[in-house]
Amino acid sequence: MRVWDIHPKHLCRKHLLSEHRELHGLWNILTKHGGKGGYSRHPETLRWVSKQKALYLRHQQLVKEFERRGYNHKTPLDKKLATGSGSQKIFINTIKEQRIILKQKPCDCLLHIK
Repeated sequence: MRVWDIHPKHLCRKHLLSEHRELHGLWNILTKHGGKGGYSRHPETLRWVSKQKALYLRHQQLVKEFERRGYNHKTPLDKKLATGSGSQKIFINTIKEQRIILKQKPCDCLLHIK
């Protein structure tokens, strides 16, 4: 489970779509299951507790990138549930580390970043 902190324009198709799917799972844990259930104690889940607004805003970034790439998006989040902090300052990996992780993957993420 991962929600990247890198701008979505730098993600390949696979990682963009995967993050979107995982973000929806995380959103459901935080908004519909009261922070309980399968991945509720996962570090990625814990860093978003009380930051549903920030998670909503990340989703909006992903949707904007979907549209830029010509993808259809049909799974909006309920904005009324976007509560808490609007920013995320807790990282499992720093942005620099996330870039290294992505550059080591066999995909087109960060292809144009040095």
